[in-house]
Amino acid sequence: MKLGVFTVLFADKSFTEMLDYVKASGLTAVEIGTGGYPGGAHCPLDELLESKDKRDAYLHEVESRGLTISAFSCHGNPISPDEAFAKECRETFKKTVLLAELLGVPVVNCFSGTAGDHEGAKYPNWPVAPWPNEYGDVFKWQWEEKLIPYWKEAGQFAQDHRVKVGLELHGGFLVHTPYTLLKLREATCEAIGANLDPSHLWWQGIDPVGAIKILGKAGAIHHFHAKDTYIDQENVNMYGLLDMQSYNNVQTRAWTFRSVGCGHSLQEWSDMMSALRTYGYDYVVSIEHEDPLMSIEEGFQRAAKNLQSVLINDVPGDMWWV
Repeated sequence: MKLGVFTVLFADKSFTEMLDYVKASGLTAVEIGTGGYPGGAHCPLDELLESKDKRDAYLHEVESRGLTISAFSCHGNPISPDEAFAKECRETFKKTVLLAELLGVPVVNCFSGTAGDHEGAKYPNWPVAPWPNEYGDVFKWQWEEKLIPYWKEAGQFAQDHRVKVGLELHGGFLVHTPYTLLKLREATCEAIGANLDPSHLWWQGIDPVGAIKILGKAGAIHHFHAKDTYIDQENVNMYGLLDMQSYNNVQTRAWTFRSVGCGHSLQEWSDMMSALRTYGYDYVVSIEHEDPLMSIEEGFQRAAKNLQSVLINDVPGDMWWV
């Protein structure tokens, strides 16, 4: 496995400054945002698509430092009822897939999206219960009329260009669990897989090792994010896991994103690394920082140090004892 970082947290640095910092921190991979919610500070998407010389120079900056690009990421909402935003997300996704193919980047990460509750809706609607029956009807309509049709086309587009799609299992979007990921994959194509982030599994009550086993057996893990979550049971008792408080309300929130090792033990992170290798994922573990208690520098360095202690790097040899 390789250790990498989702470089949007270094948006204040230039492209080359960011690469130098990542290399100096002992990492070997970068995941680069191309647009959508994360922005594209380190990837001038249109410029790179238009010029082979610029693509060659861009890739040289990465490879000359001994780094690789693990994925391009364009998290947005391609089925949003806000047509202008949905169109922007769809166009950015297609451009990102084309650039990934040209630069030999195997994965494009994004969100599945969430539709409104009818054709004239103004805002996305995320149903979380089947009753009252209207919620179940909305859920069915979203999947059949919006989600599956879009990803049949978008997934095939990615597959035709030899790129895999890593959908982040993120609350608020229609694909947010192993089941919903596999359901969409079955209805579309095998280019569709997970950008598995345990931080979003924990607050839903999903065991990440269990999720790795489920998705790994299906060959459906395309990328992996390393971010932790702290569950405050006293606050869960008050607000539940579907807590709508601002992320700034750390004292009262039911759960809070943390740097790796600050929400769950390194033993649990070690178990995840072992499960990833056992079930067929031996690619990049990409650090994502959204810890409200730590600076970017401290949170990133804490995650890097902790992951370096549990990451499985070498290819296993023959079982000499068998």
